[in-house]
Amino acid sequence: MLPMATPAPIRTAALLAAGAVLLTACGGSGASSSGDGGGSAAKAEGFPLTLKNCGRTVTVKAPPRQAVSVDQGSTEILLSLGLADRLAATATWSDPVMKGLEKANAGVERISENRPSSEKVLDKEPDFLSASFASTLAKGGVAPREQFEKLGVPTYISPADCTGKDNSGGGDGARTAPLTMDSVYTEVRELSQVFGVPERGDALVKKLRARVAKATDGIDASDASLLYWFSDSKAPYLAGCCGAPGVITKELGAKNVFDDTHDEWPQISWETVADRNPDVLVIGDLSRTMQTAESAEKKIEFLESNPVTKTMDAVKNRRYVLLSGQAMNPTIRTVEGLERVAAGLRAFGLAG
Repeated sequence: MLPMATPAPIRTAALLAAGAVLLTACGGSGASSSGDGGGSAAKAEGFPLTLKNCGRTVTVKAPPRQAVSVDQGSTEILLSLGLADRLAATATWSDPVMKGLEKANAGVERISENRPSSEKVLDKEPDFLSASFASTLAKGGVAPREQFEKLGVPTYISPADCTGKDNSGGGDGARTAPLTMDSVYTEVRELSQVFGVPERGDALVKKLRARVAKATDGIDASDASLLYWFSDSKAPYLAGCCGAPGVITKELGAKNVFDDTHDEWPQISWETVADRNPDVLVIGDLSRTMQTAESAEKKIEFLESNPVTKTMDAVKNRRYVLLSGQAMNPTIRTVEGLERVAAGLRAFGLAG
């Protein structure tokens, strides 16, 4: 689910002023001088590195030393790769940090809980910028990618948000092809290459694949129907067929009651939800406070008191699986979501 945007106008004068500082910090004509972030980094094996990313060609001259990650999913990948010391700042968080990364995350400055302004990002003098969503680095987000690239800052967006996905219609976009974990694995490997630690990327992908295999070993949930609720009680954002919840559902052999829509997170009425009557409700437990019913507690309170929803089988039997928001997004935590949904289905007697 894309984070809610906090629109910030791009002030050209401020960008150019920050850019002047940035280009000096990143090296400019003095990049070959001595210093850890200068000549020695520029000579790193495999650099300059060029990648095709979400329709753009991205060239990274040297492994980043002062990166900014402006979405939680991207940040958690970088932290999992042991790159906390290369992160100048992060932003846009919906959940507590992934288990096991607390210490690494504590040492990285968080410049905004939501989307930061471009000025806040540039104040950190970044030499690389990563994001999970195309809308983050676009008009209405932090700033369009071109704004940063003109200032010499390479940008990277998660392939999971542009491969087989149409983001031109606004909202959270629509899938033209089902997401697979391969897009997430590609992101892990490419970011590890960007930072000059490809062996760490290979190791992380191997661990993720092993967890997927373990969670799905022998499971058969073909008789179970699921609904994924990310946020908002008034006009709920529910998962369509083919994003990260689609990966979870397919791996388990279950059915998403809204697999007839390709929208990533369509807003659907509770009357329609009750009519489809899913066996299990997969509920986003978010720590942010931007929408109504963000936490799982608030969502369950709504479900059990609303006259339309309280008669649903899943509500009457309290068949709830709680996930972090990030586990419902296409990132490494999708694996966490898969593990928890699999465990829930087994506990409810809905999976062999």
